[in-house]
Amino acid sequence: MKLQSTRALRGPNRWSLATVLELEVEIEAGDRIDPRALEARLTDLPLPAPDPRLPADAALPQLLLQIVQGLLTVAEAGGPLHRVVPTHVAGKFKLVVEYREEDVARAAVQAAVGLLEQLRQGQVVELAPIIKELRAQDENLRLGPSTGSIVRAAVAQGIPVRRLNTGSLVQLGWGAKQHRILAAETDRTSAIAETIAQDKELTKQLLRAVGVPVPKGRRVDSAEDAWVAAQELGGPVVVKPQYGNQGRGVAVNLTTKEQVYAAYAAAIKQESTILVEQFKSGGDHRLLVVGERLIAAARRDPPQVTGDGVRTIEALVAEVNQDPRRGEDHATSLSKLVLDEIAKGVLAEQGLAVDGVPAPGQRVLLRRNANLSTGGSATDVTDRVHPEVAARAVEAAKVVGLDIAGVDVVCADPSVPLEQQGGAVLEVNAAPGLRMHLEPSYGPSRPVGEAIIRLMFAPQDDGRIPLVAVTGTNGKTTTTRLVGHIFTALGKKVGLTTSDGIYVGGRRIDDGDCSGPKSARVVLGHPLVEAAALETARGGILREGLGWDRADVVVVTNIGEGDHLGLNGLEHVEELAELKATLVKSVSPQGWAVLNATDPLTVAMSAVNPGGTIFFAPDPTAPVLAQHLASGGRAVFVRDRAVVIAEGALEELILPLSEIPLTMGGRIPFQVENVLAATAAAWGANVSLDAIRKGLASFVNDPSRVPARFNLLDFAGATVIVDYAHNVDACKAVIDGVAALPHRRRLVVFSAAGDRRDIDIERQAVMLGDAFDEVVLYEDACSRGRPDGECLGILRRGVDRGARVKVVHETRGELRAVELALKAVEPGDLLLVQADQIDLAISFIQRYIEENAAKKRLPTLTALPSLIGRERAALPLSNLGPR
Repeated sequence: MKLQSTRALRGPNRWSLATVLELEVEIEAGDRIDPRALEARLTDLPLPAPDPRLPADAALPQLLLQIVQGLLTVAEAGGPLHRVVPTHVAGKFKLVVEYREEDVARAAVQAAVGLLEQLRQGQVVELAPIIKELRAQDENLRLGPSTGSIVRAAVAQGIPVRRLNTGSLVQLGWGAKQHRILAAETDRTSAIAETIAQDKELTKQLLRAVGVPVPKGRRVDSAEDAWVAAQELGGPVVVKPQYGNQGRGVAVNLTTKEQVYAAYAAAIKQESTILVEQFKSGGDHRLLVVGERLIAAARRDPPQVTGDGVRTIEALVAEVNQDPRRGEDHATSLSKLVLDEIAKGVLAEQGLAVDGVPAPGQRVLLRRNANLSTGGSATDVTDRVHPEVAARAVEAAKVVGLDIAGVDVVCADPSVPLEQQGGAVLEVNAAPGLRMHLEPSYGPSRPVGEAIIRLMFAPQDDGRIPLVAVTGTNGKTTTTRLVGHIFTALGKKVGLTTSDGIYVGGRRIDDGDCSGPKSARVVLGHPLVEAAALETARGGILREGLGWDRADVVVVTNIGEGDHLGLNGLEHVEELAELKATLVKSVSPQGWAVLNATDPLTVAMSAVNPGGTIFFAPDPTAPVLAQHLASGGRAVFVRDRAVVIAEGALEELILPLSEIPLTMGGRIPFQVENVLAATAAAWGANVSLDAIRKGLASFVNDPSRVPARFNLLDFAGATVIVDYAHNVDACKAVIDGVAALPHRRRLVVFSAAGDRRDIDIERQAVMLGDAFDEVVLYEDACSRGRPDGECLGILRRGVDRGARVKVVHETRGELRAVELALKAVEPGDLLLVQADQIDLAISFIQRYIEENAAKKRLPTLTALPSLIGRERAALPLSNLGPR
């Protein structure tokens, strides 16, 4: 069995709303081993039960998936979804498995492939090292406790979350409503405040100036100076780096010269500026201040073990480190105890060594400070904090300027004001660790993540901007742009993704086909965007899923006969519809799916819609639409040549078609449908009816606004239409639109994308032959892997079957074909140009018209090599235009 591909679907996808890996495997000749015999050798791995509905040849792929799922389960890095899907090709299967961290899931797949091969060869498999490595990788990659708690609180409030790097930088919310966090820092955290907090001496000066009690002390420049400072202060002292964090290089309760010298030597390894200050007796307390409120407080105890009279200190430490809550970094609630030089020095102060055996019940310290990052523990004391103690902590955070601060306080009892017990504020920390409050060793967990979310978002604010996603076979781009235009009429700065670029506020910031999830994430991450309209094509859904978790409104314009069939395993139009229904499944429960009431495959998507449904159709008597209205539902339709919205029996006229330029007075049927879809989408997005009317009345599909979407240009009395019709349904719609326009003679410039099926290319060509008098066929960059001339041959075969065509020409190069046709048109003619390289073609046509419009008469097509009856006229397929 061969693993052919592994694809991460990072958003809602055809299989699930969760993130999944999609594997494609192929059974190879000789794969005759009994999977159940292999499974019997994996008794230590929790394999999910096999699916009895699958065919017999799926047994080996299914075992591979079971192993992947089992590894992710024991590594606590997966989810419940796992599925084997047969494809249209015999012996090929898709395996789907849910994951939490992509790299961990990929590692599990590779490990499973290796295990399966070991089993096939009869080797002994060792699961423990693999599981240990997966767990370590997951622990290293997943968000730590602090960031994770904020993210969980955001998700609980419905706020979308996007991790921006492999660390702790996370985007919360979309567009102009987004905020960012970096662990327990927010985008409101002042860089100046953070700089002040890092300077412990400056912090003390500022706190002392506003009456917050702090210990005395000063900066020192040598070990000798440190001892002098200790003598000046009189009594126990603390030696610590001026700009340190996480307790590194901090030594406390020092009384002898030797201790001070040793502490200075340890501190100078962390940084060059060292402080000596009074040691305040009492408990070490961390008070968490969020937005000028005390949210949580914990007493921190230094790392320690308790003797049993039998085991050595080293053995006792090893036992404590078996606690699953203790890890190597901040991803776990507690850190492992470390027997390093600092610990050995503290042991020596107690007359002990690592191989010593402490008496039963003897408390043995491994550090003098109580920082959790060095193995300390925490006890929640939030409910015991005196209001005056809380006030001093809030003042300390405020004078430094931090929105989130960890205020370190030393005192005997947090229920007594600091001034009464000789307590003091030691430090004010930016980006404080939250795990001591989330998972204290003793006492209840505190909702600190929720407090930080409340600092950034109001209680009912989900951080979302209006999001309308548009899919379908045809009409996606125009509908998307029209929705965006309506949002603009509402006064919002709009982000668009389309098949010809990304636009923000009307400015194109990227070009090319931008209808996939990466482009959607660009728009939703743009800090100026206030509303999003996202064209969404099949390719992006297949490659990576959707670029959002849920949408306010999803529009499915149509499915019809489909497009791109025969690619990526989608052989039938029903499968294409199932894929595009992914968008409908992403609709918010409070949102809307806008569905074409005349397209059965689109109508069927209402069954998987979590929100409400708005049907649209030109005819209000369309059965699905009429029945929906009868049951009190919403619909948009045309009545008396005007766009009408309705809910049940209640109707409201939006605009007459004569006032909607896109429809050319209602003469272009497919544009009428696009208008209905966009109107329904804006209605579902709670856009005011006045803004909808304003948007519809002011939207013109010129080449700059909606390039190659039935753009009409005048050329010396001839009509030139530029469009991107590229499938059977699109061709039919454009031909219907052409029929509505006055003309003397019809000409068309056309090519076909090589990634369509032969039958689809030929059917389009037949339609052209039935609808146009003269046809210019060309071949260019759109051949997409086919041999030279193959697309032209298929097109020619179809055009020759047409009932109307009299003249057919063939050439190479899109611009060459366009130029030939433009030279041939006469006043009163209609020329349809099917553009492939859209920007290039439009620019060429506009320039040609501008340079030649003054000519009173243009040469006719008969000046070119032409057909007499059905004879073939072909221009050489070389050197006639750009490739």
